[in-house]
Amino acid sequence: MWVDGLFVVLTIANLILLGTTRLSHSIRVVAVQGVLLALLPILRVESIHVTRALFLVVLTAALKGGVFPAMLMRSMREASVRREMEPMLGFTASMALGVAMLAASFWMGGRMQALGLEVSPISMASVLFMMFTGILLLTARRKALTQVLGFLVLENGIYGFGLLVAGSVHWLVEVGVLLDVFVAVFVMGIAVYHINREFDHMNVDELDRLRG
Repeated sequence: MWVDGLFVVLTIANLILLGTTRLSHSIRVVAVQGVLLALLPILRVESIHVTRALFLVVLTAALKGGVFPAMLMRSMREASVRREMEPMLGFTASMALGVAMLAASFWMGGRMQALGLEVSPISMASVLFMMFTGILLLTARRKALTQVLGFLVLENGIYGFGLLVAGSVHWLVEVGVLLDVFVAVFVMGIAVYHINREFDHMNVDELDRLRG
């Protein structure tokens, strides 16, 4: 019950991400999404793994809800960019595609449950929709910062999917994923800085000027 409620909120957060233009708002939504996902291990933990789960909760909440958003907020201020303007796929179209992806996620979640996975269709649909949302943000937005957010949302979906399917806390795997994401966000932050310094904006399609 609690797990399904958490994933319903996460699904709403994904729809908000697809429809908002303000980058600061998007960063806050992803931060809230990360904190909510951090609670998942403690909701699904077995009694013998309580200490391990608490450690993962604290680490995940600190990185996803604190460190990553702070890095992105700093990059946004230094780049003097506030909104995602003129995306490759408009916000209305993104919302419509998001609803279609959500419907597809429920269909795929039902198919996975038929394979014997003991996971709620709502939870499975939510993590699949989270991954689809991340991919859409990566491919349909022009600002480098928005694409970094898409990467984080995609990783959130993978993280949630892993915990749901595993059914227990394999902390080495989860910590490894978090460290990989930390390094990726750090590298992307450097790339964002250099893109803005060279082009005075954050539109990644302008990287075509580097060809030749």
